Amino acid sequence: MSKHIHPATLEAALRVASNLLPEDYREVKEGHGHDPLNAMVVSFHNCDAVYFTNPDNEICGMAGVHENGQIWMLCTPAILDFPHTFAREARRYVRSRKEKLLWNFVDERNKLHIKLLRFLGFKFLRRFTYGPNNLSFIEFVRICAVQQQSDQPSEP
Repeated sequence: MSKHIHPATLEAALRVASNLLPEDYREVKEGHGHDPLNAMVVSFHNCDAVYFTNPDNEICGMAGVHENGQIWMLCTPAILDFPHTFAREARRYVRSRKEKLLWNFVDERNKLHIKLLRFLGFKFLRRFTYGPNNLSFIEFVRICAVQQQSDQPSEP
């Protein structure tokens, strides 16, 4: 797929979980009420996942999609070293997915991920309170048309 996108490994999952961006840590811990290490290991085992590296070969994050189209991503501070490379690779990953619908919800405080989700072509649907601390989350979706997946213009 790319020299910066790799099939997920347990080692990568553990490294990401132990070095999350502060915003991602807050979302997992305060927003969902989960231990980041446990959440990452469970997600690694229960979905199709990848990890991302930057040009310095540092692990930037991990992402995955569950069978129902629920997409997720958690990142390390290494994304800040090469933000444009990371965003392009994340877009490459999203565009490679075959699901007709990708969806999830994001902690409204996680401004970096909201900006990335916009860049990746996700649309925001509604705000709602969620989790043990009743924090504000935003539901997002991306409907994947055939032309988006192949990056080819459609025939008239």
